[in-house]
Amino acid sequence: MIQGTASDVGKSLVTAAIGRLMTRDGYRTAPFKSQNMALNSYVTEDGKEIGRAQGMQAEAFGIAATTDMNPILLKPSGEMSAQIVVHGVPHAALSAREYREKFLPEARGTVMAALERLRASYEAVLIEGAGSPAEINLKANDIVNMNLAGWADAPVLLVADIDRGGVFAFIVGTLELLEPHERQRVRGFIINKFRGDLSLLQPGLDWLEQRTGIPVLGVLPFLPQLRIEAEDSVVLEGTPGTRQQGDGKELDIAVIHYPRISNFTDFDPLADEPDTAVRYVSRAEELGSPDVILLPGTKNTAADLRYLREQGFPAAITAALKDGAHQLVGICGGYQMLGVKLLDPDAVESSEPGESAGLGYLPLSTVFLPDKTTVRVSGSLAADHPLRLGGGARAATAELGVSGYEIHMGATSNLGADAVRSLFRLKGADGELQPEGWGTLDGKIWGTYLHGLFHNDGLRRAWLDGLRVSKGLKPLESTFSAAAAREREFDRLADAVSEHLNMQAIYEIMGLQKTEER
Repeated sequence: MIQGTASDVGKSLVTAAIGRLMTRDGYRTAPFKSQNMALNSYVTEDGKEIGRAQGMQAEAFGIAATTDMNPILLKPSGEMSAQIVVHGVPHAALSAREYREKFLPEARGTVMAALERLRASYEAVLIEGAGSPAEINLKANDIVNMNLAGWADAPVLLVADIDRGGVFAFIVGTLELLEPHERQRVRGFIINKFRGDLSLLQPGLDWLEQRTGIPVLGVLPFLPQLRIEAEDSVVLEGTPGTRQQGDGKELDIAVIHYPRISNFTDFDPLADEPDTAVRYVSRAEELGSPDVILLPGTKNTAADLRYLREQGFPAAITAALKDGAHQLVGICGGYQMLGVKLLDPDAVESSEPGESAGLGYLPLSTVFLPDKTTVRVSGSLAADHPLRLGGGARAATAELGVSGYEIHMGATSNLGADAVRSLFRLKGADGELQPEGWGTLDGKIWGTYLHGLFHNDGLRRAWLDGLRVSKGLKPLESTFSAAAAREREFDRLADAVSEHLNMQAIYEIMGLQKTEER
């Protein structure tokens, strides 16, 4: 089990790296996190929803993700409430107190049944903890840290982040707050995100080992610009909202960062294109006149729409479109916002039934429904998609396939008949092609429920080339494989960890052997 001294110390990536190395060594390895809290979720092949970290880890291990790898997912919907997803399906909407008092006491069976199925199917399971095991107020009903380690009889590696400072205090303080039997489970420390001269750190490492009697198994380097999908929008904090002069990028894409932003990794491949700058803006004055304004997904469309209005974004968006912005695009919740009205007859997104006005850019109406849609989809662009008309000869003639996934609790319908056109043709449950997404006839404003849209390499480049043509620039045409780039980043992470982590000691702790000894 990989636990951490705090949130965001790198548990997910350390787990991914160790599992990638074990997979290279021939072990069939699976990730597991009993309870995850994340808005950036992942849809499994059978259309179920889990935390993105476990989906990412499964990809790094070369296996298909299942809900057993993350049986309980919490999706915050407010300051003190969350949607509880159990084995990929919404279970209930509970307050923090209701979750702790009503749900957690019954959760052990769900957690352990999932873990035992993984243990029966794989040679090794890497369990990821959450937050810190030393959160005293949470320990009584813990199902994700030391209680779970005890139920699973799992040795623990403790990860600490040296980049935030106070690493020795974090480690020793965590141990001090553990019960004696819990401390005995901690078999090694991993210090993460180190930059500098290791010889200057060595006296501290020696002191730590003498003080605790527990070995430091590795000091992992800080890896700049590691392009592996993040789970938590905390990684967006500090991302500049204003474009830097002279950044050399010809296309400027602004993503509006509202409080409940979800699945923001939709836009990672755009940022990897050589001509494209992606920036996140949380204030209207940061918006300016980008080439594209993107409204991303959200856990609560109505609440984040109120946020946009409170911050003055509608006027800023309208001004940007008049001042030269080429497109306004909505994904999932952002797509719903583009319409004229939002209906919530069953109080899915609000405390009581009601109706609210959308931004009014598209003649669409969305009804929020109690049942969530979670599905992987594939298809192609519609024959008359505006992208084909504005993206140059390549976009007009190429077979631009599209695949992705949907996660939403609403159905959107067209009120404007011929005022808009549908964007995609996707295979339905019956295998027939169905229209999806709507946009204005000129292609300037459009929206879709498709997450992962820009991970489609040909479509992504054709769309960007269409923007270039609109700006009087020549198309680049060539692009990269997002899937291949992800594999390279997994290997980059694993290679760095392999060089600095004592995998032999980890194998011994697990009671396993390295490949050459098997």
